[in-house]
Amino acid sequence: MNEFLSLLIALCVAAITYGTPLLFGTLGEILTEKSGSLNLGVEGIMFMGGAIGLGGVFYFEKAAGAGASGYAAVLVGIVCAFLAGALASLIFSFLTITLRANQNVTGLALSIFGTGIGQFIGEYMRVTEGGYISISNRLAGFFQNSPLPGFLRKIPLVGEILFGNSIFFYLGILTAAAMYWYLGRTRSGLHLRSVGESPATADAAGINVTRYKYLAAVIGGGISAIGGMVYIMTIAGCVWNHEGLSGEGWLAVALVIFCLWRPLSAIWGSVLFGALMILYLRLVLPVIPTQLYKILPYVVTVVVLIASSMRNNKEKQPPASLGLSYFREDR
Repeated sequence: MNEFLSLLIALCVAAITYGTPLLFGTLGEILTEKSGSLNLGVEGIMFMGGAIGLGGVFYFEKAAGAGASGYAAVLVGIVCAFLAGALASLIFSFLTITLRANQNVTGLALSIFGTGIGQFIGEYMRVTEGGYISISNRLAGFFQNSPLPGFLRKIPLVGEILFGNSIFFYLGILTAAAMYWYLGRTRSGLHLRSVGESPATADAAGINVTRYKYLAAVIGGGISAIGGMVYIMTIAGCVWNHEGLSGEGWLAVALVIFCLWRPLSAIWGSVLFGALMILYLRLVLPVIPTQLYKILPYVVTVVVLIASSMRNNKEKQPPASLGLSYFREDR
């Protein structure tokens, strides 16, 4: 029984670790899609966030020396990743909102573009520095270890699960809670949701549709990019790996559907997806190929999508104008 509990606790901790990057990627895409914009470039955005976030921390430590502040390094990583994702999403917004380009095609192009940019920047830093791009173990501890007091982790059963995670998991929970409050409890959030449901009606009511779409896409892209940085700084061990982020962005897009565009549901949904991602290492069954384990998140998403469609519940459907360009002259 003790061995079983140890395995279960280890699985839960690993699920949270692997789910945290997905949580940021999903929250960013939820905010974007709530405004009616469908950004399929999350994969590329997370690649850019991972490479530029790691680069920002690496050069920060190089400039500050051995006495570099760990919490300042965390802030630098967040800011660099956010700006990278915001810039990529600004390009997406200009093409799809101002120029009214097809959102699906533009998102796929951004995914390819962002992946290439991220890999180029990562490899350029590696070649320039003459080796792997990584940070010191002391600084890495601020990214990977829990910021909470050690005695909390000693609480039986739940201590390690609830209090033994990186600082980003708790920041992700706060972000989800803030997004839930913003979308459901503020006038600005109501305006944003109305833009996503019916931009013509929102425009007639005096709401600046273009501004809300731009802000949602840019801020959402920045949040998603933080997820890429979190993956590199926690799961990848603060070392650039040009293949490490492959598939994370697509899982985040699938998770948006799975959690039915609800920020709070993204918390437990990301942990569940994290468990499904790591299951092939924790629950090895010789009769089940590894590839089948890895498609489990997508299978679960399809099942949830079919179930929600059959119920025909408006609250479980995407924003009505999702993926559609708004032509004001057609109002």
